[in-house]
Amino acid sequence: MARLPATLTRPPSRQGSRGDRWGPPAPGPRRPVPPPGRGGARRPGPPSGPPPRARRAPSPPDPRRRLRVGRLVLVVLLLVAAGKLVEVQAISAGSLAADAAKQRMTRLVIPAERGAILDRNGTPLAFSVEAKALTANPRRITADWSKPEVRAVPGTATPDQRKVQIAQGMAAILHADPFALFQALESDKSYVVLAPLVDPTAARTIQAQFPEIAAEDRESRQYPAGDVGGSVVGSASWSLDKGRVSGNVGLESAQDPTLAGQDGFRIVDTAEGSDAVIPGSTRAEQPAQAGRDVVLTLDSDLQYTVQQDLSAYVGRTGAKDGSAVVLDAKTGQVLSLANSAAGGAPASGDAAVTTPFEPGSVNKVVTFAGALDAGLIRPEDVVTVPGSIKVADRTINDAWSHGPVRMTMNGVLGKSSNVGTLMTAQRLGPDRFAQMLSGLGVGTRTGVELPGESPGSVPPRADWSGSTFGNLPIGQGLSMTTLQMASIYQAVANDGVRVPPRVISATVGPDGVRSPTPQPAGIRAMSPQTAQTLRQMLQSVTQGGKSPNEGTGAKAAMDGYPVAGKTGTAQQVDPSCGCYAKSTYWITFAGMFPAADPRYVVALMLDAPPGGDSAAPLFHDISTYLAAHGNVPVSTAPPRMVPLQLP
Repeated sequence: MARLPATLTRPPSRQGSRGDRWGPPAPGPRRPVPPPGRGGARRPGPPSGPPPRARRAPSPPDPRRRLRVGRLVLVVLLLVAAGKLVEVQAISAGSLAADAAKQRMTRLVIPAERGAILDRNGTPLAFSVEAKALTANPRRITADWSKPEVRAVPGTATPDQRKVQIAQGMAAILHADPFALFQALESDKSYVVLAPLVDPTAARTIQAQFPEIAAEDRESRQYPAGDVGGSVVGSASWSLDKGRVSGNVGLESAQDPTLAGQDGFRIVDTAEGSDAVIPGSTRAEQPAQAGRDVVLTLDSDLQYTVQQDLSAYVGRTGAKDGSAVVLDAKTGQVLSLANSAAGGAPASGDAAVTTPFEPGSVNKVVTFAGALDAGLIRPEDVVTVPGSIKVADRTINDAWSHGPVRMTMNGVLGKSSNVGTLMTAQRLGPDRFAQMLSGLGVGTRTGVELPGESPGSVPPRADWSGSTFGNLPIGQGLSMTTLQMASIYQAVANDGVRVPPRVISATVGPDGVRSPTPQPAGIRAMSPQTAQTLRQMLQSVTQGGKSPNEGTGAKAAMDGYPVAGKTGTAQQVDPSCGCYAKSTYWITFAGMFPAADPRYVVALMLDAPPGGDSAAPLFHDISTYLAAHGNVPVSTAPPRMVPLQLP
């Protein structure tokens, strides 16, 4: 047996036994054993303990386990799907069906037809007609005419060219501005209104030529009488917010609930993504209830004449403005209400009821009514009237210079003596004067149905100073509207009973049934005898003749008709000093005819005519038309002449 190299030693028997346990050594060269260290120490042997176990190869996955997991997942999914199906078809079926129905249901508003406004004779002053609003989607037009398949057709118009065609075609039919229509179509909006109110026939013609144009139902308000009664009637126009015609000013606004009626509705199904109604899909429907017609007390023929006469007279005198009111003497109904500043055009308020002024001597009728009612005076009583009178710290003069003159009470009123009136007022006393003011409605609203009525103003009785009673009896220091002034004289014309004026006489339903408007109860302001005597005295104002027996309102007299009335001149306040102006006046006239049994009351106001012209000639013109228009019988009695001033 060959010997081992000297450098190697055989492992001890323990190692050998371990080696036997591990098995024979692997073939190949052996690693050299390092030399022993210093001191002859040997390298330690292999560690004691059992050798590490060899790793087992992983076992292949069990296909049965994967099948079981897959089945379990599938069962869970099926259970979830079944639960959802039960929820959809059973538990939530009703609500889901309702939600789906809501998505395709559309509520269409059925606008109610607006009622008309008629004059006392049934002549229409305002009514509605069917109209269409023409709209377009400029963004859609641009997109449709820019599509490749459209552009591929030779000669096809560009989007801008198409919009020019639409604008020019619409302008030719509607007589509109083509440039304005083109500008609207050029916008990058999805909705524009090209024409708000178009006749339905014209709308159909335009839609036939240009399918890009859509039409919406509208209602157009028409005013066939133009501006006749416009300040009373007002105006109305289509409201996009309300989807109907709505009142703007005047009675159109004040009576909007009556005129508008009640809109109806129709619930239908519409195609998905469209407003097209599916035929036969109506689910519910409530018809619209048309508005009621409003019948006014105005007479449109008279209203036209009064407006024309007033405007002409204001222009002739150079006044800033003027207003006129005509009342039925018995009922207080307003037959005409006119203003000159805006003609008859609709305004935010009618100046005859919204704008108060100081009436001047027209208010002297209050003093004489009180004195007659108290039995303090008679028409033929004679008093000596000085040229001036002192009231508290003020001295009041007559409009003309004179020394002491003997005048009848007819003359004091007929010649409009401030001094004689204040002498009468002092006999009456402030308390009874204040009571008559209240009975005649001075300082309170009449309650007429027109918006914005002013009550005028009267100082509270507790605030009257000594000089206050030097102003009020001659019509300064208080204010009233033209309608209130007419109402005072209506009480005198109606034997002392003041009937608050009204401008609406009835309403008429869609069924044609007429419902009269309740008229307010009359208010007795003075005794019948006082009213009759006062009418006789007021004839002194309009009597002619030579001075000094000519009244201040002789130009109001009418051939064949005795006139009772009163002139008035009131200084206006100068805003620069807060004092009365020296040459700026309100000129007034209020009167009635025939004087014995009046049919009509006419009240007039002129604002600052430069020459201070009387309003009596205007009364004559309006009343002359009234007499013919109302077929008032002519009086055969000779004109009444009474002495006004004695030698």
